[in-house]
Amino acid sequence: MAPNSRKTVEVLYACGYFVGAEVLFRMTRGAVAYEAVKYLVILFASIGMFYKGLSGRGYPYFLYLMLLIPSIFVASTTLSFDANFRTNIAFVLSGPVCLGFCALFFYDKRVTIKQVTKMLFLMALPIVANTVYIYFYNPTVRDVLSGTTSNRAASGGWGANQVATVLGLGMFIFAARLFTKSPTMRLKILNTTIFCAIAFRAIVTFSRGGVITAILTILAFLFIYYFTLSKKRKNNIVAVFVVFCLAMTATWAISSNQTDGYIDLRYTNKDHLGREKKDVTTGRGELFKKEMIGFISNPFFGIGSSRAKDQRIEVEGQGVTSHSEVSRILAEHGILGVIILVILIVKPIGYRSTSKGNYYFYAFLCFWFATINHSSMRIAAPAFIYSLTLLNVVNEKNLIHRKQLKEQEV
Repeated sequence: MAPNSRKTVEVLYACGYFVGAEVLFRMTRGAVAYEAVKYLVILFASIGMFYKGLSGRGYPYFLYLMLLIPSIFVASTTLSFDANFRTNIAFVLSGPVCLGFCALFFYDKRVTIKQVTKMLFLMALPIVANTVYIYFYNPTVRDVLSGTTSNRAASGGWGANQVATVLGLGMFIFAARLFTKSPTMRLKILNTTIFCAIAFRAIVTFSRGGVITAILTILAFLFIYYFTLSKKRKNNIVAVFVVFCLAMTATWAISSNQTDGYIDLRYTNKDHLGREKKDVTTGRGELFKKEMIGFISNPFFGIGSSRAKDQRIEVEGQGVTSHSEVSRILAEHGILGVIILVILIVKPIGYRSTSKGNYYFYAFLCFWFATINHSSMRIAAPAFIYSLTLLNVVNEKNLIHRKQLKEQEV
């Protein structure tokens, strides 16, 4: 049993580790259930609430959870007869509920920047294991090239979108460690090598969302971190950044070589014959439009949880899962979805005005928002990472050790 002073950070570490391992568990069928990690994170947050309580200022997230409920009742009347009510509802709401529980518990919890960095490292360890697994599963990318679409075989036999998302998270963590936790040349080389190994596998999944999100997140982190440093350290960061850019360029060149130039076509929105594709979003823009039509036609309480996918099954014969959590929330929750999005966007920014010690803040917020717009909330990562923006991060004070003076004998 951890002492009371460490209960918050132990929950933080446990959640971080399992969030990093979620996709590996799914790929290897190592979890007891598909959504097991989301429920486990909810359980950890609930245990944390029991022992450490909640901040009264986090009440908007309680309202957020309450606003998710009406869509369940609407879905009970709108879902088709053949739809599995329980599993459909659980699939679309497990991510938002996970976010709500994490946000409620972590809101204004006091931790040090050193503890946040350690949590990110614990999260990165299973991502490294995931990367190694993918290398063993598919040693040679050329053997599984099939065009410029997302490549399941090059992604370890699992969904390229989810794999690229978690590998992108790994890219961010090791890039951050390169700039913040690499005081020696050996550590710089080690972190750069691991970053490049993860980046290569992320790129060759041919799923662009995870890689672009990683780049945006790294830039958001560096922009804030740079201005927290002294002039001497700023010069060092600039030098490391130049080397980092060269490493990224070399990784891209290797990726292009190993895919026979297909990856260049992918990122320039061309097919394997070099022809320009009409839709840069690969069909996601059309899904977004249809879900917005659902919001406009049912503006008050929406069309109900999971109804967006259910409608596509009825009309098109296949239920393509939404890639944008924003459009899905608006379609399925109506005007309540607008309130949900306002809470999610405004509350962390408002909290930032009173707690500025977290130099990861904008990186976390960027990762959450970018991820939910290309991968929805299929995995627990965006929900948990979002809650990290609400931590009260402080700098650890150096302890002064004083010798105890012994009484002089009379």
